[in-house]
Amino acid sequence: MNNTPGKSAGTAHPEATRVRLEVRGLDELDIRQWDEYVMRHPDSTPFHLLAWKRTIEQSFNYRAMYLAATDEERIQGVLPVFLVENPIVGKALISSPFAVYGGILSDSDEALRSLHEHVLKMGRRLGVDYIELRNSRREQCVSTPNVDRYVSFAQPLVRDEAALLESLPKKTRNAARKALKQGFQMRYQVSDLRNFETLHARNMRRLGTPSFPSRYFSNLVRYFGDMVDVREVWLDAKPMAASLNILFRGEMHTYHAAADTTYNALGPNTFMYFDHLRWAGANGFKTFDFGRCKRGTGVFDFKRHWNTTMRELPYELVLVRRKELPNFSPTNPRFAVAIRLWRLVPLWLTRILGPKMIQLFP
Repeated sequence: MNNTPGKSAGTAHPEATRVRLEVRGLDELDIRQWDEYVMRHPDSTPFHLLAWKRTIEQSFNYRAMYLAATDEERIQGVLPVFLVENPIVGKALISSPFAVYGGILSDSDEALRSLHEHVLKMGRRLGVDYIELRNSRREQCVSTPNVDRYVSFAQPLVRDEAALLESLPKKTRNAARKALKQGFQMRYQVSDLRNFETLHARNMRRLGTPSFPSRYFSNLVRYFGDMVDVREVWLDAKPMAASLNILFRGEMHTYHAAADTTYNALGPNTFMYFDHLRWAGANGFKTFDFGRCKRGTGVFDFKRHWNTTMRELPYELVLVRRKELPNFSPTNPRFAVAIRLWRLVPLWLTRILGPKMIQLFP
């Protein structure tokens, strides 16, 4: 695997052209041009790449309806979006299902508004209940963000391990030092996903959340290729933690991670994150993205104690047929009983039922 960070993001071109823009579907475009645009845009994320489109298409029953704003020569804006329809969410256009980031990327205000207007018209034509844009930056917004339950944490990286350790808050630094003494071993570029999937399924059940299908993880590895690195933490011939990471343009994203809570006292999860930070810094990556979480959760507290910078995620939820903003988050009280019951289901059964149920909560 090539672990060299990608090229730095290009610079957006505000009001780059006065030529009339056309918004059209991806099928009419050069596929390579889409990813080239994403790779050079300063606000892009791995979830804007076509690898994410292919992963979701091949893993779930959602319809991709990707849009691009173009002039006579090139793409000036893109919007990855899926049509999702089921008994829980109703009918919705989402950018992007299961992704923490999404929304419009554009080179100008004209392209931004053209894509926003087009997806709204498309939503009305399709009769959707709402449109959800999971923006990572305020610059992606057209209307005022109206979902404020999510934040993201990131940390600038350093090459020196000692400097990294000293930069951590005292409590986290002490936990990291303790974990480093346990004799954990990290395995990189793991190709057999069974240990990862087992740990992840256990973690999802503990949280009261359905597990993902195996094909989703295998498709992530297949379509993202060298950008994905699955890692495991071992001690005494036993896997104790695992993560699925996306290496994207100088950033390391730990997107899925889980640890065996039986061994929490030894700190395998702390060791894993510290090792990710020191590895990424030593290999020239500039930023470590801890990913999205909800305020007031244990994950929120864990991530904010790693010398991280918190960023509000300015999600836009545009109502079309619905009258009130939906909330399909596990923090919604209406799901409390279902979450408690799911925690009691045997693990083997959650791995059978989970992949069918997770599609209801994109």
